[in-house]
Amino acid sequence: MPIVVGVRFKRAGKIYYFDPAGLELKRQEAVVVETARGLELGEVATTNREVSEEGIVSPLKRVVRKATASDLQQSQRNQVREKDALDVCRRKVQEHGLDMHLVDAEYSFDASKIVFCFTADGRVDFRELVKDLASAFRMRIELRQIGVRDEAKFLGGLGTCGRELCCCSFLDEFEPVSIRMAKDQHLSLNPSKISGVCGRLMCCLRYECQHYGGARAHLPEVGARVVTLDGEGRVVCVNALKNSVSVELDNRVLKEFPVEEVDEKRNAAGKP
Repeated sequence: MPIVVGVRFKRAGKIYYFDPAGLELKRQEAVVVETARGLELGEVATTNREVSEEGIVSPLKRVVRKATASDLQQSQRNQVREKDALDVCRRKVQEHGLDMHLVDAEYSFDASKIVFCFTADGRVDFRELVKDLASAFRMRIELRQIGVRDEAKFLGGLGTCGRELCCCSFLDEFEPVSIRMAKDQHLSLNPSKISGVCGRLMCCLRYECQHYGGARAHLPEVGARVVTLDGEGRVVCVNALKNSVSVELDNRVLKEFPVEEVDEKRNAAGKP
């Protein structure tokens, strides 16, 4: 099996596999790697290890070298230039009257190309803008439209929990999130309660949905008739975390019972 090293180019970014080319690398060590876009500076996320052929994308690019002091200085210079480039691009966008919101500018490691990321409600004809920017910077220009979740990942911030956003701290990929996940966890369906700073459903709704699905398989459905130690009643609420159910007894008393103390009432056919 081939030996690879995992490298990421942004904090909480996706990890890509590279051929270490005989180098023994440590986590968080800066390296220069060969990519489809040319040389790029990245950080070692996973050290040398074997993976199956199915786990890599061929052809496997290689690590060119451990980053030198000169490489790190070049990266710092690029970061300073990115801020200036973003200001220039914002002015050009206003001059062209385009309905787009610039989010980020990124220089390639060799400073031969700038990628501008932006959000917009629809498609934007930025052909004239690209020509203007190419004339101003005298290098290749790429404009890339991203979604609002990617915008939040670029900009960062704090969630309603008070902690740093998951997307910019450890989530390397976005997974689908649905309103069904909120319903299964009995959360308020108020959009302001279950939406993140990006305006989309919070990524953390997905974290516990598998647990809830497994736990609910052993719990009676809401509305089911059950028999308890205090008599018969109807299930009005289930709590997957506590593994309990709230039952409205036939005498109108509402009580909570551990699921072990509740039996579903069955009809003559033996079905609930």
